[in-house]
Amino acid sequence: LVGVAVAQRRNVASVQLSATDELIGINTRAHLAEAETALRMRINQQWMAAGVHLLDPASTYIEPGVQLAPDCVILPNTHLCGTTSVGAHSTIGPNSIVRDSSVGANCRIECSVIESAVVEEDVRIGPFAHLRAGAHLARGVHMGNFGEVKNSYLGPDVKMGHFSYIGDAQIGARTNIGAGTITCNFGMDQKKHRTVVGDDAYIGSDTLLVAPVSIGERGRTGAGSVVTHDVPADALAVGVPARVIKRTPPEAKPAGGS
Repeated sequence: LVGVAVAQRRNVASVQLSATDELIGINTRAHLAEAETALRMRINQQWMAAGVHLLDPASTYIEPGVQLAPDCVILPNTHLCGTTSVGAHSTIGPNSIVRDSSVGANCRIECSVIESAVVEEDVRIGPFAHLRAGAHLARGVHMGNFGEVKNSYLGPDVKMGHFSYIGDAQIGARTNIGAGTITCNFGMDQKKHRTVVGDDAYIGSDTLLVAPVSIGERGRTGAGSVVTHDVPADALAVGVPARVIKRTPPEAKPAGGS
């Protein structure tokens, strides 16, 4: 090319490069992989210099738009994609994907997929959990293995141990979601419907919440219940279909006082 340029009386000049990988030619799939590896390692080295702990940089994939706080830990085979951000002292991975999501400080995400979701601080997720678009987990939530949340808000300190699906729902603070609980959010009218659960509720294992439906504060469902009607606050509903069999009024306030 230099000879051709000289023959055409064009200007020829040298360019100084700080990194030789800037000159990688991409003519084959193998060349493309080589260039991608060089770019990925450059990004990873920048984050390690900024105080992020990458246990195995060679198996860590961080896209350019990602933001990481110092002292977070990224374990092997983790993919951080899009506009994802991770707070300080959080640990992501191994074998996890976080895409276009916000993860707060002091979180632990293990072997899970997080997509277009908000995870506040002190949250534990996984292994094998899936947050889909619109999921919002408040501070202190525990979401265990084989659970899925979509377009739903889980309030502070909610416990969702395993094998549950929460979609188009709002779950109150400190509520316990028993294993196998499902929000049946897609109706026969081909539309999505919402489920609302109040604070301090207890949802028994294998409960089906057939939306639209609500569970009041401190409401409870027995294991295996199919809830098709609203359950009042402080009530226990059991059966198929579920019916209220007990109401426990909240403790009366002590007499006197201001």
